[in-house]
Amino acid sequence: MALVGWKKEYETGIESVDEEHKELLALINETTAKLRADLHTVENIESYLGEIHAKISAHFALEERFMRDASYSHLKPHKDDHERLLDDLRRIMVNYRSGSYLQFEQSLIQHLNDWFMIHFTTHDSLLHGELGDHPH
Repeated sequence: MALVGWKKEYETGIESVDEEHKELLALINETTAKLRADLHTVENIESYLGEIHAKISAHFALEERFMRDASYSHLKPHKDDHERLLDDLRRIMVNYRSGSYLQFEQSLIQHLNDWFMIHFTTHDSLLHGELGDHPH
């Protein structure tokens, strides 16, 4: 079962951004499947988290560059929300390594699910409304 399925309402109207969103969801869903199938070790989970963090960071950099280049009026709050997720992921990684992250899988899945659903329907919806038809 997928963590987050792609919905038309998540589209920004910016093809490269939407494609990266789909790839990020696929990576998170793949990681979730591995966790649920118990196909992991401590090292694998740290690797999964590192890969998710790296890909999300790279995507945010692309999206933020696009927003800066287009003089997007909501760049700061959008970027701040990106930073919150990256901070949360770093905290999850540190807590997991220290052994203090209880119910790791469920907490990670719920957190990512909540963040993506809210971010896509708020910040990315605003992005689509303002820049969706912008040349890219």
